[in-house]
Amino acid sequence: MRINTTALALLLTIGITGSVCAGEIYKWVDENGNAHYGDRPSGSESEQLVSLKSHRTDPQMVQARVQSRLNQQTAREAALAAQPQGPSDEELRAEKREREEKCSTYRARLERFVHSRRLYREDEAGERVYLDEEETLAARERVQNQVEEYCTS
Repeated sequence: MRINTTALALLLTIGITGSVCAGEIYKWVDENGNAHYGDRPSGSESEQLVSLKSHRTDPQMVQARVQSRLNQQTAREAALAAQPQGPSDEELRAEKREREEKCSTYRARLERFVHSRRLYREDEAGERVYLDEEETLAARERVQNQVEEYCTS
């Protein structure tokens, strides 16, 4: 007579898991106050038999919990989406004031650059270093770009 290997594997699995589930758990505390757990008695005076109870998980309850969390997340996302996304009026006014100030500063600088006979910069020692023709044109172009950036809406 031939034994089905699947049936044999199933019987062994049931036998092993049955003994694991039916086992006892012991708890004891060592001299340092650390709690230990084991499946065999330790012989310690503080040893206690721990009673464990297990219950099958109800898949419907799990699904209900998951759905509840999804509903809460959807509600939070909807509340965030309903909030205004753009900057506030005060932030817009402050940004406009800042742009106007920079526009004014760069226009004045461009005016100086255009009407000055020679441009210079200061080096690390505080000495004036005069710009040549190419550097002067590049400096004027940079300031012109800044004027265009801050003075156009």
